[in-house]
Amino acid sequence: MRGDDSCRLAWPLDVYEAQCPTRMVLDRIADKWAVLILDRLREGPVRFNHLRRDIKGISQKVLSQTLKKLERDGLLSRAVFPTVPVTVEYALTPLGRTLTDAVAAIAHWAEHNMDAVLAAQAAYDARAGGEAGL
Repeated sequence: MRGDDSCRLAWPLDVYEAQCPTRMVLDRIADKWAVLILDRLREGPVRFNHLRRDIKGISQKVLSQTLKKLERDGLLSRAVFPTVPVTVEYALTPLGRTLTDAVAAIAHWAEHNMDAVLAAQAAYDARAGGEAGL
């Protein structure tokens, strides 16, 4: 067993412990690109290039890296089809499906609450600007 698996030895797992492996999972599913990928796969399998077109602003490299990490964590599966050129398709695994409601809620919360967030930022900035002049 690796030295950084100390949290695995003590039950229950504790996300507040710095060395607990749950932190790695939280880092992964809290990543904006992971959230967008998982939400996009909610409706069914999607090809790599389709994901790249759908998720504006993600580079091919970051998309590839994020997909590999999500696959390693068991949240999605990768299928390769022997076409010319090769077709690669990604789909949620049963474990990944357990996250769909939570991921969709986070992704779409931002859409529904952006006006309130922008208003709060403007109010904060106005207060901070007034305090700087004191």
